[in-house]
Amino acid sequence: MPLTRRRNAWQIAVPADAVAVLLFVVIVRSNHHESTGSHGIWHTAWPFLLGTALGLALTAYARIAPTTIRAGIRVWVWTVVVGLVVRSASGGGTAPAFVAVAAIVLGAFLVGWRAALTWRTWRTRWRRMSR
Repeated sequence: MPLTRRRNAWQIAVPADAVAVLLFVVIVRSNHHESTGSHGIWHTAWPFLLGTALGLALTAYARIAPTTIRAGIRVWVWTVVVGLVVRSASGGGTAPAFVAVAAIVLGAFLVGWRAALTWRTWRTRWRRMSR
């Protein structure tokens, strides 16, 4: 049975999305020579993690499998929009370059792992059919 239909899909999606957001934050902070300590990472990450949680919650509400690309796009949009709005409201910077980088990198990370998972599942099915 493919990973997108398994009962443990949420157990894969939630930590994978959290790791994707945290990886984005660590990369951004280290590229700007800012502290990569837990306080600095949390300060930057929490608005985006909030957006990710809302995106996942709405994905569950819509009964969309969390490991699908469709879910990834939904989570990505919510992560970027809520993350940037909350970051701006809490006094964080939202320079146009940061907005662009956040949208591109988070999109690559949040949709990317799902695309890789989908590709793996599709490839396995294709091999079974071609035998």
